[in-house]
Amino acid sequence: MKTLWSYHRDILAIGLGCFFTYVGILHFIDPEWFTAIVPEILPGSDAFWVIVSGIPEVLCGIGLIIPKTRIIAARATIILLVILYWANLNMWIYDIELNGNTFPLWAHILRGLAQVLMVLVAAYIGEWFLVTKNDKT
Repeated sequence: MKTLWSYHRDILAIGLGCFFTYVGILHFIDPEWFTAIVPEILPGSDAFWVIVSGIPEVLCGIGLIIPKTRIIAARATIILLVILYWANLNMWIYDIELNGNTFPLWAHILRGLAQVLMVLVAAYIGEWFLVTKNDKT
């Protein structure tokens, strides 16, 4: 009989998947919110990059929720998080405003730590580390 703890990986995957699906959908519903942090070096319009980045966020989110695609989606999520951190770093370096406010230093550090935590959770879901024989049952 499985204990509640045996479902922890599923719970983490569904939680992270719902978060990514939600944020990805926000890229389509409210792209203006994200356009401010798109790095200027990228060619084309900021709105284009917001939409383009929203697509893999939704796909990774859904992939994390579905058990059969969870491992590959988790690994893709790691890559996505590393790439998308560029926008967060851009926001930090250039002190870019969102909703008329800039983030204090502690908020940028907290966002960076959250990004690292999501990478670690995705790596765990993707079975890149801390996987024992009992976890795969």
